[in-house]
Amino acid sequence: MPTVQAGVNFVLHAAGWLEGGLTLGYEKLIMDADQLGAMEVHARGVDLSDNGQAMEAFRTNTHGDHFLGNAHTLANFETAFWRSEVADNNSFEQWSEEGSLTAAQRANTRWKELLADYQPPPIDDAINAELRDYIVRRKTELTSRPG
Repeated sequence: MPTVQAGVNFVLHAAGWLEGGLTLGYEKLIMDADQLGAMEVHARGVDLSDNGQAMEAFRTNTHGDHFLGNAHTLANFETAFWRSEVADNNSFEQWSEEGSLTAAQRANTRWKELLADYQPPPIDDAINAELRDYIVRRKTELTSRPG
């Protein structure tokens, strides 16, 4: 968070690092990426537009009524706030009934889902062949150097 508040907009080593970068944890990568999502929303600042400040809701809501049924709330509630994919905001009882999963356990499930669902981007066969030839050539050059 101090990095974001200092105005940095790109951090190379922001997610997954363990042991000073000597290793990576998949669960930590997911949890860190989740927090980076919160920081990205924070860095946008406060939405001061009429919509962001819900001015229409204030103008149309009847005095003494709650805002949950207001048209503005209904149109904005799903996107108005950042929601973690890893944190569990249920009650303790519901969390217990659903298996008492920790954030790391939920992150473990998430990275496995992401890996299982991964679809490599399309690449032209000729370009792919050139890239593979380059890799083989460079590996040969680097391992055959004296020294």
